[in-house]
Order: sequence, then structure tokens, then C-alpha cells
Amino acid sequence: MGLVEYAVADGVAVLTLNRPPVNALNPELIADIDASIAEAETPEVRAVVITGAPHFAAGADITGFQASFDGESNDELAGNLSTVVSRLAGLDKPTIAAVNGFALGGGLELAMGADFRYLAEGARVGQPEILLGIIPGAGGTQRLPRLVGYQRALEMCFTGRQVGASEALELGIADKVVPDDELLDTAMADAARYAGGPTAAYAAIKRAFRAGYGTPIDVGLEVEAAEFARVFATADARIGVAAFLAKEKPGFTGT
Repeated sequence: MGLVEYAVADGVAVLTLNRPPVNALNPELIADIDASIAEAETPEVRAVVITGAPHFAAGADITGFQASFDGESNDELAGNLSTVVSRLAGLDKPTIAAVNGFALGGGLELAMGADFRYLAEGARVGQPEILLGIIPGAGGTQRLPRLVGYQRALEMCFTGRQVGASEALELGIADKVVPDDELLDTAMADAARYAGGPTAAYAAIKRAFRAGYGTPIDVGLEVEAAEFARVFATADARIGVAAFLAKEKPGFTGT
């Protein structure tokens, strides 16, 4: 994981992309992100923050595109990143993307794999692939409409324009916008709170949302009922109920 710095403190794993100057996504960086996410799947990790500085990720490393035009496979340029983004989205614990600077193209797609996106005031996001005559290839045409709506996502992908942090908040891409120098501290504080919470219940919420969202209400309610029964049998459910009855703060264990 030479291009991703990985650290864990108090149940929070921090994945910091480190491919200067702009964290352009190439096969090596994508592979290291994948390995770091796999490392974060351990039960000892109960929340994840993924970030990069001074830019989160300014998109794909365009210099690698020429090889595809010359006949080599382009699987590594989009398919592998799409798999990594899905792996991030599938983590059974809360995840936060702390976005500095640019999160463009594959960088925004990676950020959209997290449960929440916190943007620094100076951050800019977008799907500029159309300016190269191509389209998003790692979920941009699928995840962006789910965040901002069909028509707004279509406009962003058609124009390739960059969106500032305040507009990203209005659109629903960003969940929080904070001063640049407070970004990581804010993300870490919230992640620490999640890390002290009922991890199995967070995982159940994520599964219920993924499996039920967009389905007929009856199907969604069945999914929710199954997840409720699953979580009700956990140790943290017993801890939470007992703490409530005793008017104490619950000491969730994540199990």
C-alpha cells in the first residue's frame, strides 16, 4: 500500500491517498486503495475516513489512456476502479470521504462510494469525462443521479463542469462543508462517534437501504423486517436496551 497511507486509531481507519501532486488515479494507486479497504474490513475497524491532500483525487491519470488507444486493455482504467468503489460502498461500517481540493472524474466516483462526503470550502467536484470525449466509467452515471437527481446529474455529465463546495451541498453531493483547515478534524470526530456506536446496526441500515431503496414498499419493508430481527439478536442491542432502562450511556462493543 505504498501509495495509500493507512492508519488506525480508536477504531477509525484513515486511508490517505499519497500520489503527488494531485492523486491522479492509475492502476497502482487503485490497487493500493483496494488493499487498504480490504485491510479496513477487519472487525477492529468500526469506521473509515478516506482522504487525500492537497487534492482528494483529481481524476484518472490521463497519460495511461494512450495505451488503450494503442490496443491494450482499458480494464484497469475504469473496471478496476468501479470494483474498488463498490467495495468501499459495501463496507459494513460507516465511511466518510473527506474531500480537499479536486475530486473529479474517478475521484468523485470514489468519494461517492463513501456513506458521507465532507467537503473543504475550497473543494471542487465534477464528472469532466465528456471534455475528453468519453463518459464516466466507475459509477458516475449511476451514483450521481441517486444523489442529485436525474436531470441535474445529466447536466453535470453533459457539461463536465466543476461544482464548488457550496453548490455541492445544495445539490446533495456534499453532506457537510467546513473550512479547509477543519476538514480532517471534523471527519475524524464524526467517525470516532460512529466507531463508538453499534456497528452491526449501522451495517444493517446500509444493507436495508441498498436492498430496499427503489423497490416496491412491500419489498423494502420485508428487507427492513429481516434486518431488524438480525440486529435485535446482537450483543449491542442488549447493551443499548439495558443502558436505556438504566438511564446510562451505552458502551457498545460493535458486536
